[in-house]
Amino acid sequence: MTVPLQRVIGRFFSATGLGWLPVRVRRGFTSGAWWSLYPWTSYWRGTYEPAVQTALVRLGDIRGWNCWDLGAHFGFYSIGLAQRVGPKGEVAAFEPNPLSFRRLAYHRRLNRLSWLKIYAAAASDQTGRMELYTYGDLNSTTTHLPYDGETRTHACAPVAVPTLRLDELVAAHDLRPPEFVKIDVEGHGHRALAGMKEVVRSKRPILLTALHSPQEADGIFGILKPLGYASRPVGEFAATDATRIGRDILFTPPT
Repeated sequence: MTVPLQRVIGRFFSATGLGWLPVRVRRGFTSGAWWSLYPWTSYWRGTYEPAVQTALVRLGDIRGWNCWDLGAHFGFYSIGLAQRVGPKGEVAAFEPNPLSFRRLAYHRRLNRLSWLKIYAAAASDQTGRMELYTYGDLNSTTTHLPYDGETRTHACAPVAVPTLRLDELVAAHDLRPPEFVKIDVEGHGHRALAGMKEVVRSKRPILLTALHSPQEADGIFGILKPLGYASRPVGEFAATDATRIGRDILFTPPT
């Protein structure tokens, strides 16, 4: 499909509201959940990030677990995790992009998942506010907090969003310490992990992280390796210094 045609289709679904029609996720980790028709149809078709979905399925029986989804987007993994942990567990999803958060909240309502907690905020190493760089397109999947060294220009089209230090939420008993954490936050993962370092030290959750920059990768490995975490790539790639950027890495605590 050409880009102009995609834009025409996108405008049509936006203008008519048909993109919000509920459909079932056909297969994969979130199979059977209710989803919205458009955009990102790979979610409900079950073809989105197959290697990541397989890694999550291989967690096995996670009923009763507490899970965090940092960078939830529309909530594909949040919904799947909530389905699998059940009402005795808890899933917390964090999404600072206001348009993505709106869709996340809709999917939560569609599936009646009261044990899925959603936060219109970014996980970080401090509680406060930061700028989300949108480059003029909130519909993009790559809106992000500033990368280390990224120059702020008018083209960044920033939007102010709240940030949360997750150790503080656990200390305040607003969040349960997790058995599993997914981190996919466009280069801010090391900052998010630094803000939950005490929980990681005490609870030793399994983590699945997407790496977008050398600084993010070095920061995440720098926190987890001293704690005895083992790492392995998701999919067919080797997690070497040369190839780990752009990959998903599964970190498992020492047994």
